[in-house]
Amino acid sequence: MLFDTHLHIIDRGRLDYPWLPDVPALNHDSLYEDYARDALRCGITNVLHMEVDVAPQQIGSETTYVKEISARPGSLVRGAIAACRPEEDGFAAHLESCLADPFIKGFRRVLHVAPDDTSERPLFRDNIRRLANTRLTFDLCVFPHQFERILTLVDLNPDVRFILDHCANPPIKDGMSTLWRQGITEFSRRPNVTAKISGVIAYGDLEGWSAESLRPYVEHTIQSFGWDRVVWGSDWPVCTLGGGLTPWVAATYALTAGCSADERDKLYQTNAKRIWSV
Repeated sequence: MLFDTHLHIIDRGRLDYPWLPDVPALNHDSLYEDYARDALRCGITNVLHMEVDVAPQQIGSETTYVKEISARPGSLVRGAIAACRPEEDGFAAHLESCLADPFIKGFRRVLHVAPDDTSERPLFRDNIRRLANTRLTFDLCVFPHQFERILTLVDLNPDVRFILDHCANPPIKDGMSTLWRQGITEFSRRPNVTAKISGVIAYGDLEGWSAESLRPYVEHTIQSFGWDRVVWGSDWPVCTLGGGLTPWVAATYALTAGCSADERDKLYQTNAKRIWSV
């Protein structure tokens, strides 16, 4: 059974996504019903919704919407990773509100679409520090050229639990990058960072990728972090650009076929259940 830690739901009738028109391949509704049909067939039993960078004034509305989905009979959704803006003054109040809501399991601010110096701003750093020793995690979605800045953020906050999305976005299509490989190793040396095995098919050949083409990146990430600090995610609907949920699940099983049942179970579900208390 799989715990999917990275589902995006796009409903243009309910929420505004300022970035979406610039990504034509995703500029359509991607609704829970469409995901759940394949998820159930793939053995997915628990899901966290990952924020989709809605218009800032709708961050709370996105959480309300996902809660509504979680309340449906048979829903797989167990919680949400909410959007946030640590670079803004309103973060402290947002944090207090989210801490009072057990449905919210963590935060994400997509940094690879923000100015590279965002994580170095004093207010951003001060606000991330507020997450120390709370139950909320902070997802890092960054590109390799940002690694040095983000490692500094992690080092300044040893009591914050960080989740490194998508194996840190390796440039698979361009071949193995020394910058990425060494960066993964450096992140893994920080015990407060967990790696998410997700999203990698979007960085390879969308039409021609295979499990073997992904293997060096997935294996280096898992070998670096160890089986106790990895979780799995679908990155749906982004994964549909490279074939869909079912091929990614099949690739995951192929890539971990030689591992022990205990190792696979940690990646597939038990680590996520422990981290987010599900």
